[in-house]
Amino acid sequence: MKQNKLSVQVALFTVVRVIINTQYRMMYPLLPAFRDGLGVPIERLYAAMKYRSIAGAFGPFLASIADSRGRKAGTLFGLLLFIAGSAAVVFWPTYPGLVIALILTIMGKVVFDPSIQSYLGDKVPYEQRGRVLGIIEMSWSGAFLLGVPLMGFLIAQRGWLAPFPLLGILTVLSLLAIVVLLPNDTAVKRPNMLANFGSVLRSPAALAGLLVTFTISASNEMVNLVFGVWMEASFGLAVAALGAAATVIGLAELAGEGLVTALADRLGKQRAIAIGLWAINLCALLLPLLGKSVPGALFGLFLFFLTFEFTFVSVIPLMSEVLPEARATLMAATIASTSLGRAVAAQLAGPVYAWGFLASAVAAVLINMIGILALRAVKIEAG
Repeated sequence: MKQNKLSVQVALFTVVRVIINTQYRMMYPLLPAFRDGLGVPIERLYAAMKYRSIAGAFGPFLASIADSRGRKAGTLFGLLLFIAGSAAVVFWPTYPGLVIALILTIMGKVVFDPSIQSYLGDKVPYEQRGRVLGIIEMSWSGAFLLGVPLMGFLIAQRGWLAPFPLLGILTVLSLLAIVVLLPNDTAVKRPNMLANFGSVLRSPAALAGLLVTFTISASNEMVNLVFGVWMEASFGLAVAALGAAATVIGLAELAGEGLVTALADRLGKQRAIAIGLWAINLCALLLPLLGKSVPGALFGLFLFFLTFEFTFVSVIPLMSEVLPEARATLMAATIASTSLGRAVAAQLAGPVYAWGFLASAVAAVLINMIGILALRAVKIEAG
């Protein structure tokens, strides 16, 4: 009965994350629709996305509530922030309203995600955690393959605002379901936010783990940001090739998440991450060779994102056991380190690509080598 209850909770978490991730991921492919609907230059929407990223970096401060007040409190607080963001743009359908919505919803995401990861870290034995968290992470690809196309259809039928009331209502229903299905907890392991952060900063293993996530995301972004430009320059097929690339990326992510559920626990999380990092390096170096045709480039893209997703998702169960006494704070810091890695790579990707796509691939490999070295310092009692 206990296992059945946990299975229901895992299914609920996955559905809720599909909703949240849909709102997050729809902004990228649907930016032109929001630009036209709001009547603002695309540069203002780029700025709005930047504000969202900055807000996401404050996740560890907010997500600490799940350590100090309990996991259920963290999940509910995150969903309330998301609902508030959806309501903001619904009742104030303007550019400032959209900016507020993006900020509040990302803050909701960076509180909700670590809270449920920590809840499952408390309930699921470490030896089985890769499978369970891998299932939860399928919501990332699920949002891209299912949720984003649905939002695009709604926008085409009813205008740019249409996704927000629907996503807000679905989140309200999700909140009510969590109130009923998640038990109350009062497991306060750290008295306040400063103590939680102190635990992270004093832990060499935690800091090494954060460096691993930083490098994985940075190396991915070095290729991710220039791949479309490279394909356009190589084949002159920007729209067709990049449209196909979006589907390929979604399928690669789903395959990578599926591999985590099947292999991460059997291999051991650290071994899976190490294998994944070397596989990313191999795929990055193969990309310039495979990319002599559109099918070859898309196949290379599939392999690159599959290995990245497998590696990154394998990190999540590992990090969930590095510092159990401040689990939610560390999981939120993991998200923040991911954002920081992408931000740093965004500054480097253009200048490096000026030397050619091979230079971008080599840069990704060099960054990953730092992660491989840092992984050796991630020590946990569970092994």
